Amino acid sequence: MDTDLFLDGKEIIRKIEAANEEAYFVGGCVRDLLLNREIKDIDIATSASPKKIQTIFKKVIPVGIEHGTVIVRYNHQSYEVTTFRIDGEYTNNRHPDHVEFTSKIDEDLKRRDFTINALAMNKNGDIIDLFAGQKDIQAKQIRTVGNGYDRFSEDSLRMLRAIRFSSQLGFFIEEETLESIISLKKNIESVSIERITSEITKLFAGDFIHRGIQYLHETKIYNHLPILSECPQIIHKLLYLKQPLKSFAEVITLFHYLEPNISISRWTKEWKCSNRIEREAIQLSDALQYFKIHGLDQWLVYQLSSNYYNGFLRLTKHIFPEQSIDLFELKQFENELPIQSSHQLAIKGTDIINIYPHIKKGPWIRNMILKIEKLVVLNRIKNDSDILKEWIKCNPPEIN
Repeated sequence: MDTDLFLDGKEIIRKIEAANEEAYFVGGCVRDLLLNREIKDIDIATSASPKKIQTIFKKVIPVGIEHGTVIVRYNHQSYEVTTFRIDGEYTNNRHPDHVEFTSKIDEDLKRRDFTINALAMNKNGDIIDLFAGQKDIQAKQIRTVGNGYDRFSEDSLRMLRAIRFSSQLGFFIEEETLESIISLKKNIESVSIERITSEITKLFAGDFIHRGIQYLHETKIYNHLPILSECPQIIHKLLYLKQPLKSFAEVITLFHYLEPNISISRWTKEWKCSNRIEREAIQLSDALQYFKIHGLDQWLVYQLSSNYYNGFLRLTKHIFPEQSIDLFELKQFENELPIQSSHQLAIKGTDIINIYPHIKKGPWIRNMILKIEKLVVLNRIKNDSDILKEWIKCNPPEIN
């Protein structure tokens, strides 16, 4: 427990204890510590109320204060600190109608979703494990805290979380927990698509993605997800997917490639994605279609943002496993490009207009520039003003 995050986290716990309150590391950070996984976030549970936390620390952000959660900024890092609580009734399959603060860590751990997440650890490294979570970690098993039917009835997203954890950790879902998912899977329809998209994104980014896909297939939970419910064959085609996809844009691109009749626009609309995700998916899809026909060349690399190189490589490994390309090749093509953008072309639209002043302006000008741009990028013509003007004169536009 010697990472900087944990060391600073111990200081937070000490400060809370100095105020005569209890505090523990909880949840995923404890689980990942036991698994020797990279730890990105530290969560702390405490008997102190949010108001008291605000008096202990100088920088506190009240992100979810009504549910007992605040962000403590300490040594330029963020720590989520939540008061021990007992959840009230769940009437919408998503959130408790109310929460009740408690002074006991035991009560707080009882409300958690899976045993591997229901662990608490004090600043000395001693672990509180009420539900055999460490045993389940050793057995590589995902099991609900208490009755699975009750846990999934409370918050339906937990069903996808179970599958997501199987993809991230390579764990199996315990039999009764899996049966509860199968019996309640329709309830996932009550969950906001934004929360579902977040879980699916993490699921496809898991190192054991094949296991996550197998559980999606086995539970048939996809029958209650947007678009996938009408195209179940997509999941069937992904059963042998082993390469993680690191963004939801990559996931959409793969879905679209497998079912071209479903447009990227429809995927992003129904899954409520950002414009950025849509732009990325369109670029990746265009690059894949071009690669399928022409292979890797300067034009593909020129049109594809370098931000998406790794995503493109991940997709090609799955779709075209027989064609091996790597990041070095993409960078090599990029370094050899004669131009980096159309702004570097040695001619402009006004040059074309001056050569053909009697032809009415229209889309033909833009089409000619695109044609010249591609020829230059592919090194079929030199990016020289005189040479390009001569080409324009020898290739008059075809006006319908």
